[in-house]
Amino acid sequence: MCCVHLRIVTVAALIVSLGFLALPACKKKPKSPATDSSNNPANTPPEPHPNPYPNPTPGEAGFAAPPSTPIFSAATAGVMQRLAQENAQQIGQALQDFHAAYGFFPAGYADSSGQLGLSWRVALLPFLEQENLFRQFKLNEPWNSEHNRKLIDKMPKVFRPGNQDTFGYTFFRGFTGPNTWLPPLSRKGEAGQLLPGVSMAQISDGLANTILVAEAATPVIWTKPDELVFAPNNVPKIGGGVFPTGAIVIFSDGRPQFVKKSIAEQTLAAAITINGGEIVNWEN
Repeated sequence: MCCVHLRIVTVAALIVSLGFLALPACKKKPKSPATDSSNNPANTPPEPHPNPYPNPTPGEAGFAAPPSTPIFSAATAGVMQRLAQENAQQIGQALQDFHAAYGFFPAGYADSSGQLGLSWRVALLPFLEQENLFRQFKLNEPWNSEHNRKLIDKMPKVFRPGNQDTFGYTFFRGFTGPNTWLPPLSRKGEAGQLLPGVSMAQISDGLANTILVAEAATPVIWTKPDELVFAPNNVPKIGGGVFPTGAIVIFSDGRPQFVKKSIAEQTLAAAITINGGEIVNWEN
């Protein structure tokens, strides 16, 4: 009986196998472009937004400059202004701490030519808890030397506008020119020497009335000693690069403040000079 059952099972299996062999081969239906998610643009990750602040590369015309359009719109300015002001507060405090340590505000470091090669922002690094980054610089070389330019993309977040990554560019710039805190160098310095700006004692117009740093209309590489040039007949523009309606400035006492872009040129000039004797009227 067992043998009969085994034969029946074997015959049934053979019939099923022959039946499959008799069936035509099934072809896999190709996916149409509409159903193939790999070809569906809706499922394709979007192209990354182009970086408006390209990593600078040396060339005959210098380093690439980003476009000067406001980063934040009027709709987002409120929240971003608070973040940007917090960064400005840290910079202002670092300037105060630097002055307490050295007796003057920093202009930057001299390169082998005796001129400014690195900005005051680099000089502030130890006072911004960036001692390790500071030690990586060759202070006797310019900002765009083969060694120092590798550090551009390590810009501390404090120099950013709010939380926006600007890829080594900063809008925080000082003022240079006659009667400013960064006057023209009277003599060359030794390579790697810390060059001074003015001291608080030289700011006779009052620390609370004199601006050291402002958000400029156009940014610069943070390590580059490229500041806003002031002259009585040439008052630099501030604002418009970060916020469309104004700019954050940092006074000599370390205090940040938002100033409207529409500020009168005469008022701004009075606030930039350190000993002009003018009365700053912020209502104008």
